[in-house]
Amino acid sequence: MTTYISMLRGINVGGHRKIRMADLKILYENLGFKEVLTYIQSGNVIFQTETVMDTFLLTQQIEKVIAATYPFSVPVLVRTQAEWDNLLISNPFLAAEALSMENMYVTFLDELPNSLLLDKIKNLDYPSEPFIILGKDIYLYTADYGKTKLSNSFFENKLKVRATTRNWKTIQQLAILGKGWN
Repeated sequence: MTTYISMLRGINVGGHRKIRMADLKILYENLGFKEVLTYIQSGNVIFQTETVMDTFLLTQQIEKVIAATYPFSVPVLVRTQAEWDNLLISNPFLAAEALSMENMYVTFLDELPNSLLLDKIKNLDYPSEPFIILGKDIYLYTADYGKTKLSNSFFENKLKVRATTRNWKTIQQLAILGKGWN
């Protein structure tokens, strides 16, 4: 069995685009996924497949079923457990003792950004909110994510890819849940 972690962007925020986690679990099970677990109301789903599947195709499949089931579409990003494990050990902010894990976030990109756009954004400097881009992941340190300029929309506009962000505590918990099967 192969473990995946998917993240739905922008559901259950401010009473908009509501999807109950129990309903989301059933939706994933109806797609043939196994051992489906949801974590908190923001649309984090851990699941398994009997065979290794392309994450892009998984994303399309999940988005299509959500759009057919609900009167709205939802961006979905999928990572393998191996990608998640790499994400955990690659966080460059963990080495800085003065930085609090409560202020660490990762913005997940649905694909590798265009190198020209990537070069432009790397030159931007936000001293109080440093960010580091490693592949399809952007590590971000900010005291107040709700007020940062470095939001999903910011990165989507600059890099022309889809994005969703999770705090470090959620990322760690999803890793623990995903490891429960391995």
